[in-house]
Amino acid sequence: MIQIGEEIPNVTLKFMAEKGPEDIHTQDIFSGKKVVLFAVPGAFTPTCSAAHLPGFVVQADAIKAKGVDTIACMSVNDIFVVDAWGKASNAEELLMLADGNADFAEALGLEMDGTGWGMGVRSKRFAMIVDDGKVEALEVDESGFEKSSAENILSLL
Repeated sequence: MIQIGEEIPNVTLKFMAEKGPEDIHTQDIFSGKKVVLFAVPGAFTPTCSAAHLPGFVVQADAIKAKGVDTIACMSVNDIFVVDAWGKASNAEELLMLADGNADFAEALGLEMDGTGWGMGVRSKRFAMIVDDGKVEALEVDESGFEKSSAENILSLL
């Protein structure tokens, strides 16, 4: 698992641009910026939709007021699902990222096996603060979402 002080691995993710899905490299997301990244096991899943993502939507201005350039939400789903989830959740202030094959989750060492629930390999629920590509804080939830919540991350900024 990635540790505090380590560099974010360079992996290609997807985001929805005006003309459709586009690739984005993690170095372009994190290099020279302060970023809060949180990840969820799945878009439109109960805890993720009812509490985790909404917390970051509500706290976006307060988080950015602490010097954060980008708030990014990542899920191991295809970009069409991630984009629809972001729109349904009023997440316009967030960069919604799709890690469709769990490449980034695996590169971080934060993947989980969701095959027992018919979900395949997914990302663990986590949040991190990254400054110029280096991890400053990392909170991983084994259950619930308290450690990776917007409120907890805001307290760490």
